Amino acid sequence: MEVIINSDARVASERAARVVARLVREKPDAVLGLATGSTPLMLYEELIRLHAQEGLDFSRVTSFNLDEYVGLDSDHKWSYNHFMWDKFFSRININPDNVNIPDGMVTDIPAYCDAYERQIAQSGGVDLQILGIGADGHIGFNEPTSSFASRTRIKTLTRRTVADNACFFDDDEAIVPRHCITMGIGTIMESRTILLLAFGENKADAIAATVEGPVAAMVPASILQHHADAKIILDESASARLQLAAYYRWVYEGKPEWQQDA
Repeated sequence: MEVIINSDARVASERAARVVARLVREKPDAVLGLATGSTPLMLYEELIRLHAQEGLDFSRVTSFNLDEYVGLDSDHKWSYNHFMWDKFFSRININPDNVNIPDGMVTDIPAYCDAYERQIAQSGGVDLQILGIGADGHIGFNEPTSSFASRTRIKTLTRRTVADNACFFDDDEAIVPRHCITMGIGTIMESRTILLLAFGENKADAIAATVEGPVAAMVPASILQHHADAKIILDESASARLQLAAYYRWVYEGKPEWQQDA
């Protein structure tokens, strides 16, 4: 696990975008695992800029999104499908046939989830997975106590996650869906590289537990301690509870040139 502390969320997002761009340039048919929510927005904005101004080519890229709400169709204004096309896909040259986002309207959810897993495997697996983190340490919608071996499946959201996500539903908790389809922790851990982004003081406790606490199902993101190539990209506020923050800065600043992200 590599912890990279940045001055602010913009600098952190641009650094993360350089990691993604480097992969896409080196492997034009890369498979990207993508996240939604407010955390990755500046990362997507920077990738859009790199596409428009520097010709970053997504035409052969395949994408798999982490999750979707059950009961929202792809055109619903609060669906993650709508989010991804509005905020990112419509502004780059990705092939729509290569975009994979869970379908919140399927009737046989277990069969659909099994098929989603097969699609990922048939694509060659995820080269780079982008993650945010919940204030309780969840990744994707893998809430506390989720199995580290879990695969794509239906999950019930915790009351805390429903409350946190109300900001995307006109601040009305009553209309936030209670169920979702999400990649499992086992699925996420098979990604070759993981970029977890966290910004703001409200993520500081979760980050401290993820990076420096014990590996425990109560903090799902803590399993990333066991991933071979997980980069935890933070702003100053999200790093505020880390005991070894000075060490993480020292390590990153002393990296040899060939290890630099861009």
